[in-house]
Amino acid sequence: MITIRFAREADLPGILEIYNEVILHTTAVYTYQPHTPEMRKAWYDDKVKAGYPIFVAEEDGHVIGLSSYGPFRAWPAYKYTVENSVYVAESSRGKGVARLLMQPLIDAARGQGYHAIIAGIDAANEPSIRLHRSFGFEEVAHFREVGYKFGRWLDLTFMELLLEGSPARPVDG
Repeated sequence: MITIRFAREADLPGILEIYNEVILHTTAVYTYQPHTPEMRKAWYDDKVKAGYPIFVAEEDGHVIGLSSYGPFRAWPAYKYTVENSVYVAESSRGKGVARLLMQPLIDAARGQGYHAIIAGIDAANEPSIRLHRSFGFEEVAHFREVGYKFGRWLDLTFMELLLEGSPARPVDG
């Protein structure tokens, strides 16, 4: 049985293993070098301090997926928008794990008063695009050849979900 729950610091080794596999073997993350345990710990601490949720999917005591969100851009007027991330262990892909990780993330964003969620997805990552579309995300931008990995240029698709019913009351300043 797969359980979705908030991540704990003890989950960091499993989270790191998933993230590094994604870095080394996919175009889901546009970076080249694996992260260190210290980098994942800093990432975790930053998320916790800022109040951003990290969810994990757990099966038989092992972390098999994670989802989170963080700031979309650093300028103050973007404070009602977040950018999400969902990663699943290679051995668990195609089994609905990402789907299980999405709804709690959307619910958390709505509950925290965010107005929009942005997903930056490699344009060739059809499973991720289909997943996001199934939750109501719409493609709002397509950037051609903005990344380079594995000897080829990569296109980036931005998808957006506007959170209807979000309790946010925008305030300037």
